Amino acid sequence: MPPALANAPTLPERARRIRLHALRMGEVQGQGYIAQALGIADVLAVAYFHAMSFRAEDPAWEGRDRFLLSIGHYAIALYAALAEAGIVPVSELDTYGSDDSRLPMSGMAAYTPGMEITGGSLGQGLTVAVGMCLGLKRKASRSLVYTLLSDGELNEGATWEAAMSAAHWSLDNLVALVDVNQMQADGRSSSVLGFEPLAEKWRAFGWHAQRVDGNDIPSLVAAFDAARNATVAGPRVIICDTRMARGVPFLEAREKSHFLRVEPHEWADAIRLVEGAAP
Repeated sequence: MPPALANAPTLPERARRIRLHALRMGEVQGQGYIAQALGIADVLAVAYFHAMSFRAEDPAWEGRDRFLLSIGHYAIALYAALAEAGIVPVSELDTYGSDDSRLPMSGMAAYTPGMEITGGSLGQGLTVAVGMCLGLKRKASRSLVYTLLSDGELNEGATWEAAMSAAHWSLDNLVALVDVNQMQADGRSSSVLGFEPLAEKWRAFGWHAQRVDGNDIPSLVAAFDAARNATVAGPRVIICDTRMARGVPFLEAREKSHFLRVEPHEWADAIRLVEGAAP
């Protein structure tokens, strides 16, 4: 192992830093989708620092794996990962959501290096991924397309049309990541529209499906490896059960956490809790 890799931060440390970057941005606005960012940090750490191939100095490198953020309001989480990966300068996080910033509150591909698509209208990311995977197949590319969608996004019919299409075309270069945090704007996701049994549904649509604790890094590593190395034909999905605001107990305890307003004194408390967490 090269010395640079031997001295690289561990995956738990990467996840901790992603959380800290997200809190730094959240404090700029005083509110936002910070609970989602804290919850998905472990998934992003494994995706960017274990599973994916990319070049920080060349975000448009043709040989890269693609990461598509279907849930545009999770942009704060992805910006944190892009900063940790060296694609976006950490110093730029202080401009989050500000006028003329490259880091708008909802992800936009035209603004941000490393942002592959413009999300926001839910149900679109998986459809774009299907087309992207077909294009990569025609180029004989070995790149994978990872697409992050939410449990609330499973309400959208376009998601399931894309799921059928991906299986029809045997897109073994597609890995869907479903964040099941049981929270959307109108309440608890499974109460708004029931979606269980989720893994069985994806399998019925022709996908290789796994379900893991999305805040357990060893389980995530094993799932990402299994998705990449699966010998079955067709697309793969990793269903990730995560906890909103993971790592900040007083935010985890809030009943309504889809869009959080955090008081000025609470940001320091949240940062202190994450900084003190064992990597």
